[in-house]
Amino acid sequence: MRALQPDIAGFVERDGYRLGYEVFGAKSAGPTVFLVPPCPIVDSRLWKAQVPFLARHHRVVTVDPLGNGRSDRCTDPARLGLDALVADLVAVLDTADVEQAVLVGHCSAAWRCIVAAARHPERVLRVVAICPNPVALAPGLPARSVHDHRAPLDTDDGWAKDNWHYWRRDLRGFLEFFFGELLVEPHSTKVWEDGVEWGLGTSAEVLIVVGRAPGALDLAATRAVARSVECPVLVITATEDRCVPPERGERLAELVDGQLLVLDGAGHLPMAREPVVVNTAIRGFAARFEPPQPVRRWRRPLDRPKRALLVCSPIGLGHVRRDLAIAAELRRARPGLQIDWLAQPPVAGVVAEAGERVHPASAWLAGESAHIEAEAGEHDLRVFEAVRRMDEILVANFMVFADVVRDDPYDLWIADEGWEVDHFLHENPELKTAAYAWLTDFVGWLPMPAGGGREAALTADMNAQMLDQVARTPRLRDRAVFIGDPDDVVPLDFGPDLPPIREWTARNYDFGGWVSGFEPVTDRDALRAELGWGGDDRVCVVSVGGSGVGLHLLRRALDAHAAIARAIPGLRMVVVAGPRIDPAALAAPPGVEVHGYVPDLHRYLAACDVALVQGGLTTTMELTVSGRPFVHVPVQNHFEQNIHVRHRLDRHGAGRRLDYADTGPEQLAAALAGELARDVHPPPVRSDGARRVAELLAELV
Repeated sequence: MRALQPDIAGFVERDGYRLGYEVFGAKSAGPTVFLVPPCPIVDSRLWKAQVPFLARHHRVVTVDPLGNGRSDRCTDPARLGLDALVADLVAVLDTADVEQAVLVGHCSAAWRCIVAAARHPERVLRVVAICPNPVALAPGLPARSVHDHRAPLDTDDGWAKDNWHYWRRDLRGFLEFFFGELLVEPHSTKVWEDGVEWGLGTSAEVLIVVGRAPGALDLAATRAVARSVECPVLVITATEDRCVPPERGERLAELVDGQLLVLDGAGHLPMAREPVVVNTAIRGFAARFEPPQPVRRWRRPLDRPKRALLVCSPIGLGHVRRDLAIAAELRRARPGLQIDWLAQPPVAGVVAEAGERVHPASAWLAGESAHIEAEAGEHDLRVFEAVRRMDEILVANFMVFADVVRDDPYDLWIADEGWEVDHFLHENPELKTAAYAWLTDFVGWLPMPAGGGREAALTADMNAQMLDQVARTPRLRDRAVFIGDPDDVVPLDFGPDLPPIREWTARNYDFGGWVSGFEPVTDRDALRAELGWGGDDRVCVVSVGGSGVGLHLLRRALDAHAAIARAIPGLRMVVVAGPRIDPAALAAPPGVEVHGYVPDLHRYLAACDVALVQGGLTTTMELTVSGRPFVHVPVQNHFEQNIHVRHRLDRHGAGRRLDYADTGPEQLAAALAGELARDVHPPPVRSDGARRVAELLAELV
């Protein structure tokens, strides 16, 4: 799922070929930024980490290169030459009704932007050239110069794969090698997969034609073009670039009298691998054309009230309930503390209803919960893969956070499973300007059997990245709080040759205990009477949490109503669809109550006789602490529900687990009746978790 959909999507036709272009932020006031495509080995998705952020400040234009993406495929060398591609650039500006633009290009496209600025100065405000490739300005890299691109070779080792004959035999093999060389940074698996996927959108024949295209300039012509550029230029180079010698960018910056930003330790794809740095550089360079703000305000720090910004994960509603309780306790510990929430649906609605202030910038957040639902199948969610594919959404949302805390001073940042905040702060620790607390109820990405060896390797790599980040900047998290007790951490390893999760967590986290967010029910009979449930009613609550992933389980429960009623005399079934499922989409049989979002669901769970739920932590722990019998059906391939949550429930001897494949009517009826008949006692779980967590946070304010 994309972080931002285009406002305009169309085609430019020139010389019989169509180029697919898109426009974002059509109403933005800042100057237009044109993200120019490089050669067709990738498409415009190369810029996916830049588009949502830049589109909040500028009109942004992207276009797929001729030969990839939505653009036509082309095997005419002349049509892929420098002159033709510069003419394409101008044609896109014309079609998108852009009079002037800041051009941003990468690799060969960066040089194309320079040529466009020289030939069409009236159309180009500024140029950002990322890892530019003006070939004549410096010799090639030795490793790439050993083999002939065109002649048949007797080896396929290393850069010998960068050969036209090899491309025809095994394009994927070349792409896997090539992007592996471009991504020198550790833990770059997702960007590598993206690059290979984008490269497979073209063909060997198109790439070969690019190599035959005319228009390469000699040294004198290259210097002349560069020196003729009148607009400001920012050149970004990467010291570990294995595709383009960084010296070419350095020489270019000298010739255009431009600014030079050197990314030490970065490879050839910094816009994908170091997006925060690149985004900030582009924005800062382009923003110089904007008029200054008419009024800016500053307040003496000693006169400011204490303020905290709370980032709450929108995936499910368990986070928001505990965060509301923690926020209330934090205010008791620090009277006068102001708390703003950076939150999106469904969390934002719950927070606002509770009387909390949702920061206006929350409107810019890209939909994480919607993405997760789009990734789900029938009670099936490979949540680890879903989070990996949420990368552009996470970048976009971190940039919102970064803008908020840059413009608005806070004393404390709290991220409750705000993965984007934690990851990118560790990647860019220089951005930390306040105390920072990280909250989570699980530690460790773990593979599911269906993912095979690939998922096992990828989860271990993601864990290793997190371990490296914490080891490198151990004081970035001023507090890391585990919502639970030490024994709630799974007794597993982060991966091969990585430490045990429980031992590492004990060294690096404080333990806040379980945070329910609610006062425990002391008079269950009175609560049942308040809810209108009679003494002879055998109430079965069916609930699937705050996302739309549980729709299929709700339907199975409704289909099983008759069988459950036979197994449980006096059955009264109460179905809670939650905020993301329309109750009208459920065909409930007579006698079944169906509710939408219920803000006090904990009361229903505490008062019921038995419950049927998913495997989410908050709901199952509320039932556990209340001593209620329940059947839980973890979402298939959801590692958190199947491993982390199951470990907690097994520790307390709570609930009866069913696989989704075993939820036919008679199976559900037997499981619920059997669980109802079981003698259940609530475990000794402390109810002061919110206060304990708040005390840990209060020390930071």
